[in-house]
Amino acid sequence: MDLGEELRILIYQTAFLGDLILTSPLIKSVRKSFPDSQIFLVVRRGFEGVFSGFNYLNIIASEKSSPIKFSKVLRELDIDLAISPHRSHRTSLTLFLSGIPRRIGFNSSGFSFLYTDTVEHKFKRELHEVDRNLSLLEPLKEEFNVYYDSEPELPLNDSYVRKTLEKFSLEKPYVVLAPGSVWHTKAWIPEYYGEVALYLFKRGYQVVLVGSKSDAEYCLRAFESSKGKAINLCGRTSLKEFFSIIKGANLVVSNDSSPVHVAVSVKTPVVEIYGSTVPEFGFFPYGRGEIVELRGLKCRPCGIHGRRKCPEGHFKCMVDLKPEIVIERIEKIL
Repeated sequence: MDLGEELRILIYQTAFLGDLILTSPLIKSVRKSFPDSQIFLVVRRGFEGVFSGFNYLNIIASEKSSPIKFSKVLRELDIDLAISPHRSHRTSLTLFLSGIPRRIGFNSSGFSFLYTDTVEHKFKRELHEVDRNLSLLEPLKEEFNVYYDSEPELPLNDSYVRKTLEKFSLEKPYVVLAPGSVWHTKAWIPEYYGEVALYLFKRGYQVVLVGSKSDAEYCLRAFESSKGKAINLCGRTSLKEFFSIIKGANLVVSNDSSPVHVAVSVKTPVVEIYGSTVPEFGFFPYGRGEIVELRGLKCRPCGIHGRRKCPEGHFKCMVDLKPEIVIERIEKIL
């Protein structure tokens, strides 16, 4: 790799939305470290617009085709350097087959031996995913001046945010509640969200329920429990509108899921509720926000990603986390 040449750098992150959002500090750090280089970002299809505000990025949607086929697409880009926070076997193989001369990934990645450089994937208390991702730049420090920018960011146009709030008749002050989760054991009881919504409504706040179409049942239960006082926008917004609604909010209350990281990235205060997972996994609100969890349960955590159902059958981590506990944390912010 000729240090005097403009580099073509590829960042590969095809995980879920929250993981992609937490890649923004890595993207910005690469930009600051290599300002004259071209930067490409591979994302899961459907997430092409997440970082549309970073006009220096060339966004590529990943294909569901075989690694061999997609590697041919990447090979045509003539990439000099690949950096991958994504730790799947498929990603390692795709980058290897792409003929990229230097490939940096985590030592815990599937097929990690296919990378030219590996970095320890540290799972230490208080170490955030943002900082784990930034550690992927460590192998470059001997050859380049590496600059770090650890602030998560989702660039949004203020005018677009205003139009979004007008479209859905949202008026400040309002609070966003995000009751959904891909994993059942990461979702706080929807009826508890409804009780929080009622409390906030009585305090003079509009309350907005957000989520994807797959979160519809969670949001509906919360809406019904709120006696119709909440505004249910679940499945009704585009991704950019979802970001804008969170940006305009006074507060976000969410499970251990992507709305937490959206809120941090647009500088909206957040209360994050933990069930089967724990903050020590590194997905707590980065730099701002409150954490609510039920400590002292020997069965926590019961998995890194959450589970379809409580393996103990009692779901105490969420059932015993009563609304008044969360409301107490909310009051520390509002």
